[in-house]
Amino acid sequence: MLRIGVAFAFLYPALRAIFDPVSWLAYFPTVIRDLPIDSLVLLHGFGAIEVTIALWLLSGWKILTPALLAALMLVSIVAFNTADMDVVFRDLSIAMMAFALVLWPKAQAPNSA
Repeated sequence: MLRIGVAFAFLYPALRAIFDPVSWLAYFPTVIRDLPIDSLVLLHGFGAIEVTIALWLLSGWKILTPALLAALMLVSIVAFNTADMDVVFRDLSIAMMAFALVLWPKAQAPNSA
């Protein structure tokens, strides 16, 4: 359930950015928006990373890596958008879900005697 919840948080903005890119561009820090890269290329490139992380989380393959990337990305989003805390505060909760996946113990095979 944690993997599905975190993955959804990464799939939704990537897909919504296709239909309403202007709303999502505002969440990029000014430093990033000022780079000499077309804003739509930047937005959809970031969206491709989000989709990759989401699908990787859903696959369950080497879960530590995508979970850690997801958590760090979400904490970074909050850190760079503190003025929008009323909107991004949920990202902290989702980041904690991703950190839980990082710390979750691996399933152990039953002892065969």
